[in-house]
Amino acid sequence: MGGFYSKSDPVSIYPMGEYTIDGARAALEAVLAPIGGLECIPRGSRVVIKANLVSAMKPDEAATTHPTLICALCDMLAERECSVVIGDSPGGLYNAAFVGRVYNVTGMHEAEAHGATLNSDYSQSTAEFPEGKVLHSFTYTSYLDKADHIINFCKLKSHGMMGMSCAAKNMFGVIPGIIKPEYHYRFPKYEDFADMIVDLDEYFHPTLSIADAVVGMEGNGPTAGTPKAMNCILASRSPHCLDTAAAELLGFTREELPILDAAYRRGLAPESFSELNLIGSLDPLRVKDFERVVERRSLEFTGNGKSGIKRLFGRIAGAILRTRPRLKADLCVGCGICKNICPAKAIVIKNGKARINKKTCIRCFCCQEFCPKSAMKVHRTALASLFHHEKKEKK
Repeated sequence: MGGFYSKSDPVSIYPMGEYTIDGARAALEAVLAPIGGLECIPRGSRVVIKANLVSAMKPDEAATTHPTLICALCDMLAERECSVVIGDSPGGLYNAAFVGRVYNVTGMHEAEAHGATLNSDYSQSTAEFPEGKVLHSFTYTSYLDKADHIINFCKLKSHGMMGMSCAAKNMFGVIPGIIKPEYHYRFPKYEDFADMIVDLDEYFHPTLSIADAVVGMEGNGPTAGTPKAMNCILASRSPHCLDTAAAELLGFTREELPILDAAYRRGLAPESFSELNLIGSLDPLRVKDFERVVERRSLEFTGNGKSGIKRLFGRIAGAILRTRPRLKADLCVGCGICKNICPAKAIVIKNGKARINKKTCIRCFCCQEFCPKSAMKVHRTALASLFHHEKKEKK
């Protein structure tokens, strides 16, 4: 839909301190102008804004794309005589009742006064993608077929499985919510899951990616973390280049983020931030003391595959250092959402509390992402915590 990405695609960053409609319009115009504005979307186009509507959470909880930014973008697209549909598939049932509640709570109905329509087509389609690295066929939300162009409007957050959720990860929302766990089960390894996300971006090719980083999320993200002021928005034709800038903003390296690393290995992202074509100044906006979920990839020891001793050490070290979900029992209400969404069927409800079978858990963190009470936390072992603290001290 949107052409091909290049690791040399420029990224624009612009400061924005609070969510007001006038401020949002000014900031969007300023961040888009250096990369061609909305000229990449012809007048009269049918546009889908693929927002991050991960759950029924209020805008000030910083888990979803803020409606004020969405409204300002809708105004700009209306001036280009574009028809606009806003959509996403949150984790859960993909139907009018479930998604409608998400629209209500996240404030998306505000966009209707700015000329947009909220997606009400809950049908599904199947795609064949032989060019994909790991994802050769998949099910997706059919409303995207009606779009001439997709604008990927994400929220910058920490993420329990992938470290960071930004532009590339936002496209996982094209998978209908009820079958998202199936894709976690199909791709339980971080590297394969990351390649699956890159495959989705390659298939749909959003014309434009924009990140809401005015107030993002740190800590136990992407839904149970803490709002964190970041005071900016970012934009690029490439989701992977945008993610490269976002990683630098938060203090991540490429190697710490499996999706960004997968994009680099496929020639879709620069090797490091220093090679990025950035328009605007990132330095005054750097987020200090950003609380990560975990520095996972640096704790994996796999050896070179040739030495039996190294492979054995890798398995032992992996077991000792690997993160996994853990229940904070006093917050659990036994609602069963984690049990129902777990792709490995590793959770049962016993005596009104969730119980995780460590042997069958695949560490996809679906339970942590979708627990409505934030009872599931990303847990690292004591040894891993020591290693994490030591690494943090060296920065």
